[in-house]
Order: sequence, then structure tokens, then C-alpha cells
Amino acid sequence: MKVLFIGDIFARPGREIVAETLPRIFQTDKPDFVVANAENAAGGKGLTPKTAYELFDAGVDVITLGDHAWDRREVLEIIDDKRILRPLNLPAGNPGRGRGIYTKGENKLCVAALMGRTFIERPMDCPFAAASKEVFDEPTLIDFHAEATSEKIAMKWFLAGRVAALLGTHTHIATDDAVIEKGTAYITDCGMTGAYDSVIGVDKDIIIKRFLTGMTERFEPGRGDVQFHGVMVDIEGTKAVAIRKITIKDGEK
Repeated sequence: MKVLFIGDIFARPGREIVAETLPRIFQTDKPDFVVANAENAAGGKGLTPKTAYELFDAGVDVITLGDHAWDRREVLEIIDDKRILRPLNLPAGNPGRGRGIYTKGENKLCVAALMGRTFIERPMDCPFAAASKEVFDEPTLIDFHAEATSEKIAMKWFLAGRVAALLGTHTHIATDDAVIEKGTAYITDCGMTGAYDSVIGVDKDIIIKRFLTGMTERFEPGRGDVQFHGVMVDIEGTKAVAIRKITIKDGEK
């Protein structure tokens, strides 16, 4: 079974390159499932019904969220859609679900979302404790949405051999440490799908001004150098046997 995971989709440029790129990937790599982190899909912050269904129409099977899960109130209209997963370790009382099992033909995949706590100012339960409570009988992919590389790597060792893939998101900067540990495919960060003529997706002039002056103003997405970033994971049984990075720039064949 092949699973394509798409790194943080940022605003319209990210959504557009997903729609342009997925048909080509389906022709060449033929993934059985497509999972995408889309917590920044709506204008660079949050998810809306319109942006979610735009991604589903493009071929995404499951959307994962992170610390911006509730930034758009409209997401509450669709949070009960089982194809949308908010972090599993949010405190009790949060709507939605953090884990789901999906079937396509003879293939079955469990997908879960976890969020780290280090340097992220959101109330949440311990991701390690949340993961330890789960029984992963199906081949499982976890999106670990975390800031600190140390927390992500610690989770790699904690879950090695228990899940098929532990894939990092949130920092928007792709790392070069894709590896398989005890049958678990791992990468610290899958990178961002969006405009790289920016500062992690946001118009670079706005961010530079903020660093120079300390003043805040409305963020606007960057527009240039749009790139698609993700990983393809090959799974046999409940274990990963291969992981490779995928980077496609806008206009590349």
C-alpha cells in the first residue's frame, strides 16, 4: 500500500498546486491514500468548509489539523466529517475526532493527529500519554504537529515499531532525515506546500517589517515560487518498507 502525505498546505497557492499536482502523482506513483495537513489552507490560518471540500475534490482523502484547528469558526460546520481530524490530545470537550480508520478497496489505513506541547501555546494533553492509550492494530499514519525537533525525535523512538509512519508538520521547513526505524517511517518535517517566496508562507515584507519594528499587521500569504512538498510511504502489512520525499515546483513536469 502506498500513502502520500502532503505537508502543511498554505493558503490559495498551496491549494492550487495540490489540485494541479495530484493528477500527475496519481498517474505515476498511484497512491492508495492521500493524507494532507491543511490547518493553514484558508488564507494561511485555519480551515473552512470551502477549502476543505476543494481539497477533497482534488483527491485528498483525509485532512489533519494542528494548533490552528479552531482559528476559523466555520470549521465547526464540518468537524464531524470523519475525513477531518483535529489533534487527538486536545482536552476533553473539544469537538471532532483525532483518529479514524479508512478503507479503499482491500486497503485499510488508520490516521491520527497529535500535537506537541513544547513552544506551542495551546491547552492540550500530553501527546505521549495520548499515544500510549491507543491500540494501533491497523497500519497507522500519525501526523505529529510539533515545533521542537527534540519532541518529534523523542516521539519517533517512543512509537518506533508501533505505527507505520510518524510524519512531522508545523515548522514548514522540510528536513532531510527521512528514515525507517523498526518499521516506522519517520521525518521531522515534511515541509510546506505553498509559496516559498515568503517567510513560511507569509508575505516576506510583512514579516521583515514585524522583526524590524515589533509592530503587528494583518498577515497576507506569499505568492511566488509555489512548491508541493510531501512524502510517499510504502507499507506492507502494518510496517513501512520505504519513505521518500516529494518536492515539485510549480510548472515542473
